[in-house]
Amino acid sequence: MDVIPLFETIDDLQAAGGVMDKLYGNPTYLKHLKNRNMKQVVMLGFSDGTKDGGYLSANWNIFRAKEEITWVSREHGIHVVFFDGRGGPPARGGGNTHKFYASLGPTIDSSQIQLTIQGQTISSNFGTEESSRHNLEQLLTAGLENQVIHSPEKILGEEARNTLEELSDISYKAYSDFKAHPKFVPYLEKMSTLKYYGQTNIGSRPSKRGNSDKLKFEDLRAIPFVGAWSQLKQNVPGFYGLGQAFEAFDKEGRLEEIKELYINSLFFRTLLGNSMQSLSKTYFELTRYMEKDKEFGEFWKLIYEESLRAKKYLLLISGQDELLQTNPDIKASIKLRENIVLPLLTIQQHALIRIKELEKTKGSKNEKLKESYNKLVVRSLYGNINASRNSA
Repeated sequence: MDVIPLFETIDDLQAAGGVMDKLYGNPTYLKHLKNRNMKQVVMLGFSDGTKDGGYLSANWNIFRAKEEITWVSREHGIHVVFFDGRGGPPARGGGNTHKFYASLGPTIDSSQIQLTIQGQTISSNFGTEESSRHNLEQLLTAGLENQVIHSPEKILGEEARNTLEELSDISYKAYSDFKAHPKFVPYLEKMSTLKYYGQTNIGSRPSKRGNSDKLKFEDLRAIPFVGAWSQLKQNVPGFYGLGQAFEAFDKEGRLEEIKELYINSLFFRTLLGNSMQSLSKTYFELTRYMEKDKEFGEFWKLIYEESLRAKKYLLLISGQDELLQTNPDIKASIKLRENIVLPLLTIQQHALIRIKELEKTKGSKNEKLKESYNKLVVRSLYGNINASRNSA
């Protein structure tokens, strides 16, 4: 039976190489590996990595963890295979999956591609013979491309690495500060559909860890966490921290460094392209009324301003006039689905507003109305999840 270590949080990912080196050095474990033909599978968590450290930091630390584990494995004469825990949207490791794998380069072992396909993404990508063939061909081509085509775009030089490391650190700090905001968890609890995910029965596990009545960030699971932001049309895990990182470079007159990185690195281009997808699915007009909320108005503005900042710099760096300008097929697909999604979410927001109003007064009539609006929220959740073609 194989033993498969799992690394998810930023701290986990940064320690991964050292952990595997120590594991390989254990005589009992080495004997086990010899019985398994010196093959080691390692799992990396994209969903929880992004939830913990933000989009850019998670993806960069996953990349570095893969490099370090590859190097350590080669040193010990062990063949390593990476199993990626990826969700549907970019915020959970989805997006342009084949481009991600094609961008990894020779410093990461990639003789196999193993990844999770979750929720509505299964039927979306593999529900028909045509879409299944297309997506499998994309993954197969990505794997072959890494083995056969050795492009300079896939090799990160020291300068590029330093730039990515610095951007990652700044975005991680911005995202960590955002997570630590006193309104962060209350906002999700009171203003989003987070607590309704448990009623949809779409997850393989409970929507949160632990039995505590008080909601804590650490207890949140990735699907309802990312899903709640998606239902708000705010998609925070797919972009938050990017804008502040780019702005910091711009203030130091170093934006050209990022533009050069974008031109020369397929990995960085793929990351920013996926982030553009997340931003293309944001629509802050849906929750514009929150701007005037006494408790959460300032917090809403904080998110909105970062989305504008991220969009501004993504366009500047990529040289595009609008998001996904160079990916018209993805852009058209998102636009088509938005026509279905936005009316559902408008109904959902109306129901959430009415529930809050009804909670202020008591009475059997109000309880019945509240129950009806609760059902409306859950039904709109189902509809949006299916229309968006992924559960988060």
